[in-house]
Formats: sequence, structure tokens, C-alpha cells
Amino acid sequence: MARLIAIANQKGGVGKTTTAVNLATCLAASGQKTLLVDCDSQANATAAMGLSKDPGRKTLYHALILNEPLERLLQTTQVPNLQMLPADKHLAGAAVELVNADRREYKLKSLLDPIRDAFDFIVLDCPPALDLLTLNALVAADAVIVPIQCEYLALEGVSELLDTLMRIRRTLNPNLEVEGILLTMYDERTSLAKQVATDLRSFFGSQVFQTVVFRNVRLAEAPSFGKPIIFYDIHSKGAEAYTQLAKEVIANAEKRAGTGARSAYSGG
Repeated sequence: MARLIAIANQKGGVGKTTTAVNLATCLAASGQKTLLVDCDSQANATAAMGLSKDPGRKTLYHALILNEPLERLLQTTQVPNLQMLPADKHLAGAAVELVNADRREYKLKSLLDPIRDAFDFIVLDCPPALDLLTLNALVAADAVIVPIQCEYLALEGVSELLDTLMRIRRTLNPNLEVEGILLTMYDERTSLAKQVATDLRSFFGSQVFQTVVFRNVRLAEAPSFGKPIIFYDIHSKGAEAYTQLAKEVIANAEKRAGTGARSAYSGG
């Protein structure tokens, strides 16, 4: 059964979509059957996977609002073992349309639960806000990865987000875990980035991934070409970072499951 991981941060511009796209790709490249779900009406993850804008394509909106069967909406991608549930601009209205729905926070969970057995991992790219779509993702998820840019007030920001996750755990999803905090856009040339990383590791300890995503031009370029980083430049620092992150996520899953998820990285 798939482990559902939401990539979430209430703040934009922290590498959330970059992490969702490239983690999902690296999991799939390791042999894990993976589904990437774009929960953001900006559809940046959809574009970054090379799915061009298509007014006729059915998306997550059609499942949430129009009750289209989810399995009919999944798209194949350029990555073996990776399917995608795309987004489009209509998702922006989904929160309004769901306001009066029964168990509105559980709508996405009810859609994903029946297909969990078909995948090893399901990665959810959340909007940069704690709106109803993000709430749906966090209710559906087993765990959350929190990307954090190494900048001023990062510690305060992640503390606030973790408080929010605790409230969701108390009221809507008692099984929600923090998969890890991911340091992104790390600039090793600045003392501020080094200090922020030190402070985060000191405060949150093992909750912070060992993987660090450095600022990387190739990583920033890849989405405009519709390619995950390992397909755009396998030798880049970005490709190295997300390959390593996938190893950590798979190792975490194996620890939880005993013998656990299949891994082409085993022993690596």
C-alpha cells in the first residue's frame, strides 16, 4: 500500500513544487511505483513534468467536483513507474465549490484510498497556502515533507507550520507524521544560510533530512523545459540532492515496514 507524502509549506518560493516533482521522479527511477498529484491550481508541477496546457484534459478538479473516476484521469509521464494526476486553473474554484460538501476535508482521501494498493508512493504537491485543497492533502497524507529555504525567520516559519500540522493531527488526521524538514536553496557562500541550517538541526534534530538542496542553476532551469532534474542534467547538484532525498524517504519507509518497500537503492 502506498505511503502518501504531502509536500507542504504555507509560504511560497521555498522549493515545494521542485521537491514534489523531483522526489516523485527519483522514487520512480529507483523502481518505486509512484503517483504525483498536483493539488495547486497554478499547475506548476503539471508543467514541470512536461504536460502541456490542454483545455480538454481532465484533472484533479474533475475528480473532486464532478466525481470523475480517478483512475481515468491519471496521465503517463516521461518517467517509467511514474503517473500523474494533473491540475488546472479550475482548481482555484474547487475550495469554494466544496464549502458546503459533506466531509469536505476528506474528499481527496476518499478518492485516493481506493488506488493506494497500485502504488508504492503517492506524492502530493500542495498550494502555498493553508486552504481547503491543502487541508484535503494533509488529511489524505500519511506524512509531510516541509521544504524550508535557509533564510531569516526560517525557524519561526517552520515552527508555525508544525503547530498547524499538530492541530490537523488532533482534529482531522491523527496518523499524520512529519516525514522530515528539507533544507532548500542553500547557498554555502553565505554565513546566514549556514547559521539557519545549524539552528534548524539544533532545534529539530533528526526531523531534518540529511539531504540539503543547494541553489543550482540547472535545477532552476529544468521546469521551463518540462523535465525533472535527473532528465535535464543527471550530473547536476540538484540531481544528486533529490536522488539522495529519495534514498532517505525509501529508507524511512523500509524502517516503518520492516522489510518494507522495494528499493533499487538497497545497499547503496
